[in-house]
Amino acid sequence: MRWGPDRWRLYRLVGREIARSMRGASARLTSSPDILARVRVTGLVIAPQDLRTSDATFADDIYSGLFVFAGRSLAVSGRSPFDYTPPSPEWADILYGFGWLRHLRAADTALARANARAFVADFMAGRGDPNLARSTPVAARRLISFLSQSPLVLEGADRTFYQSFLKTIGRSARELERELRRGLPPQGRLSAAVALCYAGLCCEGIEPILRRATRILSRELDRQIMPDGGHRSRDPRFAMELLLDLLPLRQSYLSRSVDPPEALLRAIDRMLPLLRLLRHADASLSHFNGMGATAADHLATLLVYDGTMAQPMSHAPNSGYERLESGRIVVVADVGAPPPLPFSRNAAAGCLSFEMSSGPQRIVLNCGLPASGAELRRLARSTTAHSTATIANTSSCRFLVGGGWWGERFAAEWLCRRLGSVILRGPGDVKAERTDAGEARILAARHDGYAEDFGIVHERRWQLSGAAGRLDGEDAFVRTGKGRHRAQDVAIRFHLHPAIVVRGEATDDLTLTSPLGEVWEFQAEGAAIAIEESVYFAGLSGARRTDQIVLHLRVEETTQVRWSFARRMGPGA
Repeated sequence: MRWGPDRWRLYRLVGREIARSMRGASARLTSSPDILARVRVTGLVIAPQDLRTSDATFADDIYSGLFVFAGRSLAVSGRSPFDYTPPSPEWADILYGFGWLRHLRAADTALARANARAFVADFMAGRGDPNLARSTPVAARRLISFLSQSPLVLEGADRTFYQSFLKTIGRSARELERELRRGLPPQGRLSAAVALCYAGLCCEGIEPILRRATRILSRELDRQIMPDGGHRSRDPRFAMELLLDLLPLRQSYLSRSVDPPEALLRAIDRMLPLLRLLRHADASLSHFNGMGATAADHLATLLVYDGTMAQPMSHAPNSGYERLESGRIVVVADVGAPPPLPFSRNAAAGCLSFEMSSGPQRIVLNCGLPASGAELRRLARSTTAHSTATIANTSSCRFLVGGGWWGERFAAEWLCRRLGSVILRGPGDVKAERTDAGEARILAARHDGYAEDFGIVHERRWQLSGAAGRLDGEDAFVRTGKGRHRAQDVAIRFHLHPAIVVRGEATDDLTLTSPLGEVWEFQAEGAAIAIEESVYFAGLSGARRTDQIVLHLRVEETTQVRWSFARRMGPGA
């Protein structure tokens, strides 16, 4: 990889990260003693509710020694799962987070309780890789899981196990509090603050942590939850997981007769409506910026808490998402700039991409983020994995990856280990405007992600008429004074849901058939039509092969392409 004009961005980022490391080291030396240093957990007062649904059939797999997490499986053959090398980092995060204990609780048997105690005892005895268990998000998830599932783990336990369990909870809380003092990335700060609030509310003996954790939680929620309810990462999956923790946390405050912080109440009220904006009628969320397969039962649980139960909002200007809805047809579009660098670990180069559904059937979508696999995840974040335009087969964002001469490669790899594959550069000037023309819903947007390298601004316009069963679109590639003014190859992609069957010759109109019996016709002007293979990463059963419609053209001067999806009406449709 050649860094070229991004070299100085890399060096500046290295400088900032070194400075952050030095501040953390200084904080460790100069900070006052930990407020938990001289206290210990003496008992558990409450066990917070776990809103994540459980499935007793997972317990059957665990009984038989099969652990299936993040699309990967491991058969342990009677040994502890902590004795094996994890199949993937994502698998390890789930194992060491212990959220899967809820499935054993759902079985509600003496064997399930004994198994849960055995797995927790293995961890407390130091089995496994401490480096995998140490990361802040994993440690925070584990602390919440131990508190939530304490009735399962402690029922029938002897006093020795009980005391060891309390010590583990206290040690986990102290380590998270220490990490907060040293300085964490923003999402890590928020996760740690949530877990410490749970600890302060659920445990006797460490009440001093609650005041500090509540103060940090309030500050981070005000900073990270935007006015329209989106998280600054623009990641729907992170927002959904956060809500699954915030709602029981609110109840835990009330159970202890402590007023929940106003920032917590405001964040919940803002976040729930945004999930409705991103939701399609198939009970899943749109695949933008880190969203993979949707746990439909989790989403349904969250939406029950949305007291308004009203029509979804259609406009989220801070989060950069827009929703067009007319009749049975829903279009959700990404018209936002990339999130700030510290929040962009899972963000994608999908500006001006969209998804379209008709009733419960998705038609056009993005590939979505796979459950695991570093290479596949990098591919899923690229512009080519989204239903938008790609210029010169490059992404509209520049990601932090290894490469270059040895110094740059060393710096990039060091940063990747600390920050992940964040976005170094992406669209900076992103604008969107909505209008209505009678029953038609119109959205126009533009971004300059290709302006610096190729001197091209991408503009897209959607016009949805649900009564007519039609979505009309227009892509324009406008030349600017920047970049290389050579002719560039452009591909406009429309990734199709695996259930959609597409027929037709590449030079003719295409016919799309859905399992619901709907027939759609696709037409385009100003580009050559091709049907190419694609992959749908966000399937509940893993990656699936699918098709994509690709419009190929070569842009030399300002160029426009028109396209449409029209539902065939009448008999035989």
